Amino acid sequence: MSQRQVLQVFEQYQKARTQFVQMVAELATRPQNIETLQNAGVMSLLRPLLLDVVPTIQQTAALALGRLANYNDDLAEAVVKGDILPQLVYSLAEQNRFYKKAAAFVLRAVGKHSPQLAQAIVDCGALDMLVICLEDFDPGVKEAAAWALGYIARHNAELSQAVLDAGAVPLLVLCIQEPEVALKRIAASALSDMSKHSPELAQTVVDAGAVAHLAQMILNPDAKLKRQVLSALSQIAKHSVDLAEMVVEAEIFPVVLTCLKDKDEYVKKNASTLIREIAKHTPELSQLIVNAGGIAAVVNCIGACRGNIRLPGIMMLGYVAAHSENLAMAVIISKGVPQLSICLSEEPEDHMKAAAAWALGQIGRHTPEHARAVAVTNTLPILLSLYMSAESSEDLQVKSKKAMKSILQKCTYLPALEPFLYDAPPNILKHVVGQFSKVLPHDSKARRLFVTSGGLKKVQEIKAEPGSILQEYINGINSCYPEEIVRYYSPGYSDTLLQRVDSYQPLTQ
Repeated sequence: MSQRQVLQVFEQYQKARTQFVQMVAELATRPQNIETLQNAGVMSLLRPLLLDVVPTIQQTAALALGRLANYNDDLAEAVVKGDILPQLVYSLAEQNRFYKKAAAFVLRAVGKHSPQLAQAIVDCGALDMLVICLEDFDPGVKEAAAWALGYIARHNAELSQAVLDAGAVPLLVLCIQEPEVALKRIAASALSDMSKHSPELAQTVVDAGAVAHLAQMILNPDAKLKRQVLSALSQIAKHSVDLAEMVVEAEIFPVVLTCLKDKDEYVKKNASTLIREIAKHTPELSQLIVNAGGIAAVVNCIGACRGNIRLPGIMMLGYVAAHSENLAMAVIISKGVPQLSICLSEEPEDHMKAAAAWALGQIGRHTPEHARAVAVTNTLPILLSLYMSAESSEDLQVKSKKAMKSILQKCTYLPALEPFLYDAPPNILKHVVGQFSKVLPHDSKARRLFVTSGGLKKVQEIKAEPGSILQEYINGINSCYPEEIVRYYSPGYSDTLLQRVDSYQPLTQ
């Protein structure tokens, strides 16, 4: 056999290996093929090809493994059990940039599924190698490494701490300053995932100088980058007053308000979330948002959106209003109440209605003036029907009841209260009658209207326990009228009159 024939055998073997990995990588892109590949023992066949002498076979084998591991946690588990991770980690240090990208992709695909799988990646020493890849000259390698680190960090504080201890944060901050938009996005996303778990982790990201660089990218034209930047700033600001103040000091206002008009729905949502996370901490931070024109901007944003995109804006209005009478009045002046009332009526999801109910309760609970601003939008009957509806979730019923009570206890606008005399259950009726007993003694016009509208008659029909608070309120209302008027409207009085007619003996001539 000639030398050429001998070498031909090796060439055919190489060609077959190349064809095999390329075909598997291609098949792994379609979900319907995954189970068949798994049953055929694809993992054990790919593993030795990671050590192949031909670089393209190594890379394609890694790519195929990444696609399989990405599909579900069973396959990711198989990568771990197949002892493939140590080989990938070794290759991250040794191989070319194409292989590094593929190896980092496998680590990301395995680590994304669960804390346990992410921990397996940490245990095999991958973090140090991934951090070294963040310093690679190739932006694609940096991106792949940042992505893997972010997916590991997102699970919990312990894994985030491990990524931090490996020295990733300063390098991720350098990555967000690189010119490549894709790298900026992934690095910002990884910083967001690290910041979300605890104030300590967020503080480390702040100490690395991330906030100033993130704040400068709020107006970047790339929508996906803006989403990640706003998300990272939100995750930092949410933990404490100090961290929120650091974000504000990076001069994000009024720039961030322009994002509330963005074409991208998630940019709007993340901008609203950032403003909410700042507003919730203190009246001073809320006032700063008011001064920047933030309330009107959020109200307009809620009006222009539908569904979950509205949620952070709704919550933000509630947080601002909860702080003080003046801040709640700022929400009223910016026409926040009609918009929240629309959300309460329009939104099909119970959790959205519950958020709107809560926010309206925070606005209306301060003074009669605040309560009236809510009551005139016809919000109270909607809250009552949501509370009474068997189809409402428990959370929606609780929030509707609480909002209704806190508004009713301040409301002196009687036209809004009167329908409740007819429709409200006893636990709500008590508060309504209580409000009438407070207002009627001091308002002669209201007293007259209460008689002519049928309100006084309705009050006489309420069956209250003797000595109860409700009975006291009814007595308070009755004391505002002459005794014969009260008797006239009491149940059974017409029968009494008829009996008197029957028993009346006319004077005979």
